[in-house]
Amino acid sequence: MGSEPPLRERIDRQIAAGLPNYDAIAAPIANDSEFLRRVTLDLTGRIPSAADARAFLADSSADKRTKLVDALLASPEYARRMQEIFDVLLMDRRRDSKVPRAEWEKFLRTSFAANKPYDELVRDILSSDGADPKTRPAAKFFLDRDLEPTIVTRDISRLFLGRNLQCAQCHDHPLVDDYKQEHYYGIQAFFNRAFLFPKADDPKAVIAEKADGEVNFISVFDPKKAQKTTPPAVPGWKPIGDPKLEKGKEYKVPPKKDVKPVPAYSRLAQLATAVTADENIAFRRTAANRFWAIMMGRGLVQPLDFDHSANPASHPALFEMLAEEFEEKNYDVKGLLREIAMSKTYQRSSEPTAAGKDLAEDRYATAILKPLSPEQLGYATMQATGLTDVYRTELAKKYTEEALHAKLASNLGPFRSLYGTRAGEPEEGFASTLDQTLFVKHGGHIRNLIAPRTGSLVDRAAKLAEPSRVAEELYLTVYTRLPSDEERRDIEDALRGSANRTAVLGDIVWAMLASAEFRFNH
Repeated sequence: MGSEPPLRERIDRQIAAGLPNYDAIAAPIANDSEFLRRVTLDLTGRIPSAADARAFLADSSADKRTKLVDALLASPEYARRMQEIFDVLLMDRRRDSKVPRAEWEKFLRTSFAANKPYDELVRDILSSDGADPKTRPAAKFFLDRDLEPTIVTRDISRLFLGRNLQCAQCHDHPLVDDYKQEHYYGIQAFFNRAFLFPKADDPKAVIAEKADGEVNFISVFDPKKAQKTTPPAVPGWKPIGDPKLEKGKEYKVPPKKDVKPVPAYSRLAQLATAVTADENIAFRRTAANRFWAIMMGRGLVQPLDFDHSANPASHPALFEMLAEEFEEKNYDVKGLLREIAMSKTYQRSSEPTAAGKDLAEDRYATAILKPLSPEQLGYATMQATGLTDVYRTELAKKYTEEALHAKLASNLGPFRSLYGTRAGEPEEGFASTLDQTLFVKHGGHIRNLIAPRTGSLVDRAAKLAEPSRVAEELYLTVYTRLPSDEERRDIEDALRGSANRTAVLGDIVWAMLASAEFRFNH
């Protein structure tokens, strides 16, 4: 009996099975330039430098894409990229209130750098009460939501269980038969006894818990207004009953003035295990779907938080296979991302074939255009203008990824404020606003990044005498590709007879940064 093919091959087989004549319709494999830019953005949140692009394009080894993916996954930039994704995902760009952002980001970054199993990471987040300084950063998920029941219930269900139960608070979901009001309150019952101690607005507050208390709910559509209750329960899994405790021994530490109570039995302590348990199929489905979406631009179930029987996966067998394999491989995040990146499905060109140009995105016949996140756009702009290279040179022997980030970080603010969603709201969809357009076209921040400084793109290009070499430097740096013959001629025409070569180059770079080719990952 032969061994099972690599996951990447099984991904490709399942995708091909989802469309008749897929191989003839699907886009060809992306060229080296397109692949290099795409996978670098997806795994590190940055674009390659011109030097990296030249080296990769000149490499003739057959396994260079494999070596590239492995190098990116091993880099500190990968850990920061995942930190940025999951900070936004889990905290919705909320303002800090009880846990400093730097501590939370370090917790995420070190977790992904160590390739901590994803289920373990989620357990850390859902089990910390904030009392131990070593584990307090993980409690940001609860603490910076002020443990507000409706928000916490909604976000646990949508982020970890793939079910947006917000509309099931007052009655069974009006549009999704699978989502019941008892599911909403079953999740809430894990933490309905919990509260912030000593008080909610204390920046040093921790999570405390009472020994009793039930969730009670009434459906607004019930004419009898019958009051119901439910023990802690994850949808689709058996409820967790409370143990019977001897009267008078309900607390390890009884509640007293200025004393944090500690119950003998904690409902909240059951939450992390219940959410990530092997029996909870929803957790691994949601996790696999989310990492697939990070790489592919959409989920196999879309929207990501509406996994239910009336909204089946685009490729059901693939969805089940990814979820099961992720769980079987101990929720190995790097391993899953590596296999997706090495699949033909991921590596297809974003240019459709004539037969495939009208196909739906969920057929994965063509790479999906993905708007850059605020962080990606900021880092890409700094790399494209050469600011990243300038700072890297300045640091010289003192260079580390962390030191470079410290120099670049202040420039991310405008990108986050203009391109990020409002605090507390999930980031979904893409629509360019007038403010964003003006920021790129007329904003002083972009012009300041373009301004020539020793080692910047404009500075480097201005020192090149041959227009064709200027064009190559510009296009490799900004677009990670070589210019076409027509683009070389356009650069030559723009520079011919120019009295202020530096100013012209600045305008060219600005126009390139304002283009759709730069704004999207493709």
